[in-house]
Amino acid sequence: MTVTTADTAEPLATAPEGERPLVAVTGLIRRFDVSKPWLNRMIEGRGRATLTAVSDVNFAIPERSVYALVGESGSGKSTIGKIAVGLLAPSEGTVAIDGIDLHREASTAERRRVRAEIQMVFQDPYASLNPRWRVGDIIEEPRRALGPRAGSKSAGDLLEAVGLSARDAEKYPHEFSGGQRQRICVARALASGPRFIVCDEPTSALDVSVQAQVLNLMKDLQADLGLTYLFISHDLSVVRYMADTIGVLYLGGLVEQAPRDTLFAAPRHPYTRMLLEAAPRLDAFGREVPPPKGEIPDPINPPTGCPFHPRCPLVQERCRIERPVQRAVGETRVACHAVEEGRG
Repeated sequence: MTVTTADTAEPLATAPEGERPLVAVTGLIRRFDVSKPWLNRMIEGRGRATLTAVSDVNFAIPERSVYALVGESGSGKSTIGKIAVGLLAPSEGTVAIDGIDLHREASTAERRRVRAEIQMVFQDPYASLNPRWRVGDIIEEPRRALGPRAGSKSAGDLLEAVGLSARDAEKYPHEFSGGQRQRICVARALASGPRFIVCDEPTSALDVSVQAQVLNLMKDLQADLGLTYLFISHDLSVVRYMADTIGVLYLGGLVEQAPRDTLFAAPRHPYTRMLLEAAPRLDAFGREVPPPKGEIPDPINPPTGCPFHPRCPLVQERCRIERPVQRAVGETRVACHAVEEGRG
């Protein structure tokens, strides 16, 4: 096995030669101040506490493709999604959409143009729709907020595009099932005519049969409208169906990136293997699989060296001291000393 050193800022997924990717995430870091109030800190003799939710993340998403982020709860997936759509600002690093970084030196006109091309589908279809608004008003809200740059389709047209009736525009959210509500959320996301949509666990709150319907809808819309997705999920079966490229997050950092088929056929990082072994499989009925070992460490006091070393079956002393950097192994980029040394 050949392992080559690579610059950690170089993303895995790249656009065709001569084109820049639609989304480029470089050196992304996000910290949160989780300190107790000043008086409590004085009484207890404690300093400030900082949680690093995202740690030096780099990836790129070519236009009309799907990049998926997977990992356990608390790995930083949703934080990256919120930064990508402008709901959070990065502590360090950049997120450029069509070459424009919304959090840096872009002009007001550039920001308005790019914001019209970004939308988000949230996890909970029950909480993300205003219960006091009619569905038609909910869907048309992005167009009213963004003005003439927004899309031109009516609420009725968008409802029919997602498999509902134009007459549903007069109803309220409580009159719909969970799957129908998520279709309404998708219709709202399409209202501004976006190029890039962040999908934050869009089917995790739905029944399995309804999940399949919504995923098929999103895949069809992506092909028909030329959309680009950042797809966030903890469900590997969903990711395998939707993604072109997959990034595996652990404790805020990317431990492995690879094309979908490569990752599922030959996972490199021990954490990726653990996730795949624990996932249900139709061809393994009755198998006994030990549950994932341990839990994600406290992000306020993360382990030294490799953050996965307390749970890793391949751990050695170097893993406890030195943090690994991403290196190229064929089509995969992996941050693991064991892989670098040929032990994994």
